[in-house]
Amino acid sequence: MRLTPLLLLVPLLVTATPAQAAQAPRPVLQTRAFVDDPAATPANADADDPAIWVDRADPARSLVLGTLKEGGLAVFDLRGREVATLPAPPPPAPGAAPGRFNNVDVLGDLAVVSDRGRDRIRVYRVDPRRQPVLTEVTDPAAPPVFSADESEVDEQRTAYGLSAAKLGDRRVIAVSRRHETRVALLELVDLPGGRVGTKALSTVDLPDRFPLPDGTSWTPCAEPGERPQVEGMALDAAHGVLYAAQEDVGIWRIPLGGEPVLMDKVRSFGAPARYDEETEECVPDGPDPGFGGTRLTADAEGLTIAEGPHGTGQLYASSQGDSRFVVYDRTGGNRVLSEFSVGRTSRTDSVEHSDGAAVTTTPLPGFPRGLLVLHDGERRPEQGGPTTGFVYLRR
Repeated sequence: MRLTPLLLLVPLLVTATPAQAAQAPRPVLQTRAFVDDPAATPANADADDPAIWVDRADPARSLVLGTLKEGGLAVFDLRGREVATLPAPPPPAPGAAPGRFNNVDVLGDLAVVSDRGRDRIRVYRVDPRRQPVLTEVTDPAAPPVFSADESEVDEQRTAYGLSAAKLGDRRVIAVSRRHETRVALLELVDLPGGRVGTKALSTVDLPDRFPLPDGTSWTPCAEPGERPQVEGMALDAAHGVLYAAQEDVGIWRIPLGGEPVLMDKVRSFGAPARYDEETEECVPDGPDPGFGGTRLTADAEGLTIAEGPHGTGQLYASSQGDSRFVVYDRTGGNRVLSEFSVGRTSRTDSVEHSDGAAVTTTPLPGFPRGLLVLHDGERRPEQGGPTTGFVYLRR
């Protein structure tokens, strides 16, 4: 594994006995559905990743943000009502890729978004007392995150997953690269005129090939030219750790300045597979040797941390392949605390194929112990095309 240390800085929804499966919780409410269709409003909207902005002065004004890929960024209140939608940027030239908002997180009064289409970090100032509630403050001269030039941007190996946290006196964001194993750390910097830019800090390259207990090695199956990418991430400021979900591999615990440790594997880890060009899918190519984990079904996806007192709390992870969630202890050996799926009610949908998640333990109106927001990748019934949304749950 080729490694550059990321950075050295000093600075419960479900309660159950360890590893016990909890009864399926139900959403309290849900946002409207979004349709990945050019005729919809917004067009080509595919809900993906949520974030929660808490108004410390007036918790009732707190907001939920959600990326919609080419549909931009949506803003919801605590009742799930849409209060604003910001479009993604148009393509800068004919034939160029348009903006595509993939992941979002919050840092103080800022919302930070990975623009997968243009390989940029977009920054918005949040103020629910004003209209619009989000004002873009991105440095217009900000370079691409990973690409050397605009032609490379259009190859779409671009900014993908994102997580943000304040580490010491630094506002730090972790950004992964689509179809690659690289994760970069950037620092937000204030610029004249209220603009916000980024400064590169360091990178880590996770492996794409893994030794197995039987003396062989294994490379996760992917389309030709693609490597096992990371999307879901959670920066743990209290412990100086980045958790990163490498989709077909498992969840990494990366101490900032230390060596990554694969803390849990997907069930299919080590299983031989090959890419079928006819179906454009990976298919089994031999018996599973049983070297995988027992909790996560690929893809390993959204990660979020529920803050507890004195550095305690839980890490929530989406097991996208079987529409479940696994809850790990944030401290010690990251033992599994519980597992759950999200059921439906007469007014709300269940949650399938979830990409992103966000949690706060701050009491909010209607959510006295905090709020968990989950991406729902299969909103039913469909409304003219692939339909997605977000659901709210009480902790």
